[in-house]
Amino acid sequence: MTRTAPDSCPGVLRLHQAADGPLARIRVPGGYLTPEQVLVLATAARELGDGAIELTSRGNIQLRQVRDAAELTARVTAAGLLPSRTHERVRNIVASPLSGRVGGLADVRGLIGDLDARLCATTRLAELPGRVLFTLDDGRGDVSPLGGDIGVHAVGPEEFALLLAGTDTGVRVTGGETVDILLAAAAGFLEVSSGQWRLHEIADGPARIIESLGLTPGPERVEILADQNIPIGWLNQDDGLVALGAGVRLGALDARVAEFVAAVERPVIVTPWRSLVIADLDEWAAEQVVRVLAPMGLIFDAASPWLHVSACAGQPGCAKSLTDVRADVTAAVESGRVLPEASAETAREQIVPAEDVTVAGRQHWSGCDRRCGRPRGDVTDVVATPDGYRVD
Repeated sequence: MTRTAPDSCPGVLRLHQAADGPLARIRVPGGYLTPEQVLVLATAARELGDGAIELTSRGNIQLRQVRDAAELTARVTAAGLLPSRTHERVRNIVASPLSGRVGGLADVRGLIGDLDARLCATTRLAELPGRVLFTLDDGRGDVSPLGGDIGVHAVGPEEFALLLAGTDTGVRVTGGETVDILLAAAAGFLEVSSGQWRLHEIADGPARIIESLGLTPGPERVEILADQNIPIGWLNQDDGLVALGAGVRLGALDARVAEFVAAVERPVIVTPWRSLVIADLDEWAAEQVVRVLAPMGLIFDAASPWLHVSACAGQPGCAKSLTDVRADVTAAVESGRVLPEASAETAREQIVPAEDVTVAGRQHWSGCDRRCGRPRGDVTDVVATPDGYRVD
């Protein structure tokens, strides 16, 4: 597959002209934010945008209806969120959010900063498409199923499987070799690409990269399975502290709530499931956070129906959408029409009015057949048509 148009992923320096106004995307490698950075984003969302921080499926941040792009650039640069103007759109790095704190075979936190810094320092890699995704999985299998282009998956404390196009290549590398190999594979992507945005679009792309690197695959393969579990609620860290997994309704975090999150003064990790992890709390502080932030809309209950649903931007944010998808999803959740997995099988291929849509289990609502933002794995599609919604 050869693209006929250049990659148009937005950033901070190049905004996307959405139907509701300019949209900025801020890369957050590994999803890691300091409290100070969360506050900067919250203030920018309120003063320069529509008042919400959007969490993306790559653990990045979006601000909509940006009114002053130059001021936003200045603020995120001062906060350390734009370390490279040339490489800003290629800093797409997803890592296991709980790594080094709760479980996992290896601690990949150190790899995030090293990979990001060296990626930005490699001039040639600024040419990568903004769609290319790096994944760092600590062995629990949470981010490898996201289908990254170039990644590693821990098979031991200091041994990693090299993944290309979301599949184990059979190549094994040590922790010390990991970043070198990832950067070399990224350079290999540019060599074998003829305009493609993703590695899986290139015929024999992974094999060609492995050959160019002079690597020899072994016989072992990690089976990459879609992980349905989002870290939500009380999570006991290995060091005796507590992390809190907080769901965010449809991935839109109100700026005022974000200010309260920043006030906790603990590290915040944006997950690729459009949720947050607030880490390194003692038990008393964790209890207070839940007591304050749950009534404000953050979700600490793993059984919440909000965790079953995702949606595209819909109207008014997308001109291609046939309806206000997020309003329809909200009505479905609040009226009890989002059912648990154990419910009866959902009727398929029927077109019904929004108020009659009742679906069980994980579901993604889309304003058109493009199905933007659809998560990977077993998901029921609820797709808008001119006459209502079709459940696929």
